[in-house]
Amino acid sequence: MRRLRPLAGLLVALACAGVYASTSAQTPAPAAAQPARAASAAPALGDPAPDFLGLDRSGRPVKVSDYRGKPVVISFWAGWCAPCRRELPMLSTLQRSVGREHLQVIAVNLNEPRHDYEEFLRLNPDLDLDFIRDPGSAARYYGVRTVPNLFVVDRDGKLVQAHRGYSPEKIEQFVRELAPLLPPRAARKPGG
Repeated sequence: MRRLRPLAGLLVALACAGVYASTSAQTPAPAAAQPARAASAAPALGDPAPDFLGLDRSGRPVKVSDYRGKPVVISFWAGWCAPCRRELPMLSTLQRSVGREHLQVIAVNLNEPRHDYEEFLRLNPDLDLDFIRDPGSAARYYGVRTVPNLFVVDRDGKLVQAHRGYSPEKIEQFVRELAPLLPPRAARKPGG
């Protein structure tokens, strides 16, 4: 319970970001807003997380194992997805509040045309996340069929959380589940 107290302010900040996000992170939705391929079964909690996530903006591969030693939050998203546009600013607030030395948040764009992906990033320059593009291969490894999909990997590379879909009610649960994975000094005041 003591570990949750420092994160209470973070929870409030995330909730406030959600109100802001519903109007700020906007891109138009395409007519066909479904991933092109069906995904395979998701790994079970406790299994090693699938390693390859996609390519960063410079075309370099991004792997979960690159961040061994700290928790990794992986969010599969798309610019046309309104719940994703609410979740990404909250994850950005989390990344800023906790710090990259304690947590890595990776936003994996699922199967969108490069132009749409780049346009979303151009319109949302304040999001403090590592963005990568996935043409669908990482999504298959994680069993992603729809977005948003959020996964948490512990310091040892094991999958410890999976959240499908988005709702404000899931934020509190997500923070409660994430708190034990973080060192007690990890929750900083926003901007601190």
